[in-house]
Amino acid sequence: MISMRLRVRDLREDSDKTQAEMAELLGCAQQTYSRYENGKTLMSYQTLCCLADYFGTSVDYLLGHTDEKTPYPPSRRK
Repeated sequence: MISMRLRVRDLREDSDKTQAEMAELLGCAQQTYSRYENGKTLMSYQTLCCLADYFGTSVDYLLGHTDEKTPYPPSRRK
């Protein structure tokens, strides 16, 4: 199973984004984002959700629980 940090890094690189750009999107320091990608700091639930929304995938994909990039259908709850 591929690790979350590798998935996040690969998605960022495939999007031609820098760590600094991703840190700005998440509202954190570039060093914090670097620690996410290096596996030195765990991401919060909110950070995972933000990245999944940004990259158009699911949190399960980011976590390595599935290889399916396509996100789940939106909830019908209001």
